[in-house]
Amino acid sequence: MAQWLRLQQLDPKYLEQVDQLYDDTFPMAIRQYLSTWIESHDWDYAANVDNESLATLRFHDLLTQLDDQFSRFSLEKDFLSQHNIRKIKRNLQDRFQEEPVAMAEIISRSLKEERLIIAVAEQTEKSQPSSQTDMVVEKHKELDNKVRDIKNRVQETETNIKNLEDLQDDYDFKKKDLLCREEVNGAPQKEDMNRLKVQIHSLFMNLNNKRKEVLSQMAGVLNLAEQIEYDLISVELPGWRQRQQMASIGGPPNVCLDQLQNWFTVVAECLLQVRQQLKKLLELEQKCTYEHDPITQSKVSLDERTLHLFKSLIVHSLVVERQPCMPTHPQKPMVLKTGVQFTVKLRLLAKLQEFNHTVKVKVFLDKSVTEKRKGCRKFNILGTNMKVMNMEESNGMTAEFRHLQLKEQKVQGRTNDGPLIVTEELHIFNFEAELCHGGQVINLEASSLPIVIISNVCQLPSGWASVIWYNMLTTEPQNLLFFLKPPQATWIQLSEVLSWQFSSVTKRGLNAEQLNMLGEKLLGPKGVKDSEATVSWNKFCRGGSERSVTFWLWIEAILDLIKRHLLSLWNDGCIMGFVSKERGKVLLNDCATGTFLLRFSESNRDGAITFSWVEHAANDEPQVRSVEPYTKKELSAVTLPDIIRNYRVMAAENIPENPLRYLYPDHPKDLAFKKYYSKPKDKPEPKNVRCPMEGYIRTELISVSEVHPSQLQENMMPMSPEVFGELERSLTDMPRLIEDLEFNDCDMEV
Repeated sequence: MAQWLRLQQLDPKYLEQVDQLYDDTFPMAIRQYLSTWIESHDWDYAANVDNESLATLRFHDLLTQLDDQFSRFSLEKDFLSQHNIRKIKRNLQDRFQEEPVAMAEIISRSLKEERLIIAVAEQTEKSQPSSQTDMVVEKHKELDNKVRDIKNRVQETETNIKNLEDLQDDYDFKKKDLLCREEVNGAPQKEDMNRLKVQIHSLFMNLNNKRKEVLSQMAGVLNLAEQIEYDLISVELPGWRQRQQMASIGGPPNVCLDQLQNWFTVVAECLLQVRQQLKKLLELEQKCTYEHDPITQSKVSLDERTLHLFKSLIVHSLVVERQPCMPTHPQKPMVLKTGVQFTVKLRLLAKLQEFNHTVKVKVFLDKSVTEKRKGCRKFNILGTNMKVMNMEESNGMTAEFRHLQLKEQKVQGRTNDGPLIVTEELHIFNFEAELCHGGQVINLEASSLPIVIISNVCQLPSGWASVIWYNMLTTEPQNLLFFLKPPQATWIQLSEVLSWQFSSVTKRGLNAEQLNMLGEKLLGPKGVKDSEATVSWNKFCRGGSERSVTFWLWIEAILDLIKRHLLSLWNDGCIMGFVSKERGKVLLNDCATGTFLLRFSESNRDGAITFSWVEHAANDEPQVRSVEPYTKKELSAVTLPDIIRNYRVMAAENIPENPLRYLYPDHPKDLAFKKYYSKPKDKPEPKNVRCPMEGYIRTELISVSEVHPSQLQENMMPMSPEVFGELERSLTDMPRLIEDLEFNDCDMEV
């Protein structure tokens, strides 16, 4: 089976890993359109630097393949796909026209990663033949069959009621015909009389049996509706809520509500149709009834049961589709700042046209709180706190609150003298609605997941840590005193959630080696190997002195550093990141001189990155050096790729040299980072150095490290005579060149 086809059949958690392999540099669309062609070539061989001509040939072949795909879309008149192909081709030409080997490297690496994902998935399938995912899929198929069955049964009942109506009309006609004959002709002959009585009796028996059959069918429909409703309310809805919890803290994307909505809607429509069928039976009863009439005996119980099932379904169909979230921080829902607008969206899963514009939803804060929470803050909701549900903005029946704000109620003394700090104090939104339908009033309620309310943006990281910890460890919807005694998390749980924090805001999560380093930081080398090792809330977010930084705030600072300055490098796998200084030395000791890796500082509380490289002395003894970490401040001035390109090490009276040659393990530096280097600005050079007063000589910031001359001489590679002669001539000419320059009120920075 083709590799790409095999990937598409994997579990969703593996598909998420595949998604991380592709970005705008080499879009997944190319992999999809040209999967057969891509897998038919040896990209490992083409990715070799010595085979640039082959890589160039492959690059132009790929462009030709894209042209062929464009022609197919033209024949199909698929304008959008044509536009996408044209854009993809243009971007590829801009990026790889001069560097075809880089494209071959990307494809080669992606294919290797795909094969690794397939191998892991297949191994997991062998060890767990009946996986939980398979069980869920099977359960959903079974539920689909039940929903299809109830629709068919209701339609069969509808047909049988029409047949019953025809049968009753026939019986009524024959009975009236007999009576009419008796009145007009007197007593008919005995034989005719007996024959008519037999016919009427036969029709009556058929009528009675048909009524019993219809009522039995309706009871069967309600039995099936009860089974489906139990599955929806007790299994599927809680399952969706749990998936929503995981998705809200960065987990796999939540399963769409559309499937759940379809099930709810079909069952609700069927129950309403059963009620209409009952009304039709009552009409037939009024026209013709008799002793022991099955309609008379069953109508009350069937009507009550139908109404009960309908109400129960509708009451549970109001859900919070999108949890409260500030638009300014979409990746951190459930953390709200006072005075900042936030949004929250509700959906009624029973999507019935007659409900459109009839359901009004009102929002409250902490209305359902029953615990005694002395000292906790109280808030007012500002903005329109009532919305009408409608089907105009989406395929479902929704109501979205878009402009709500929270304002703290001022009280005398301290605003928070309770047992919990601000970022551990949980609150909850309650939603109430009233639905009037068929003379019945149905009250609906829903509630959000617990939220954290902050008053300063600096509290956002700690508030988000509370949201993570809560949703990772509990499914209780309203446990607002959770942090009075927060449970511990296993390292297995926490490591997965930590990886989600990266994959949700970038295109790459954390691999096993990176997680192992973080585990050692929290639990030590022995603790991380213990499958039952646990991490306390204090150790995760509250431990440490005022001078030190907590584990979570350190992670959060690195995430912010990546988002602001290192996103492309992180997505492309250039940054090893979470590797200790000692582990970095072990990795680099066996590498060639000039091999370096990028890792995050373990001590900088604001997030910083450094690079470590290996040098070899005359006796071939390796020595690993590390540069002082770069923070957001330095990276705002110069990008990390430019720092790596221009970095120099020098000592007094020595010539500066860039010690960085290969990105670990053996990628040439310029090949790995060239596409990230800043391009020179398209600005014309001044015709002569004697520029007007507003002109300046352009400058370039270069990172330079000074080391002791003895260390530099011991560890630097010897310089060839040719290179040394060239540098010597350059230095000899330097004074003369400087003397020739005259600066007229122009600034020059070195």
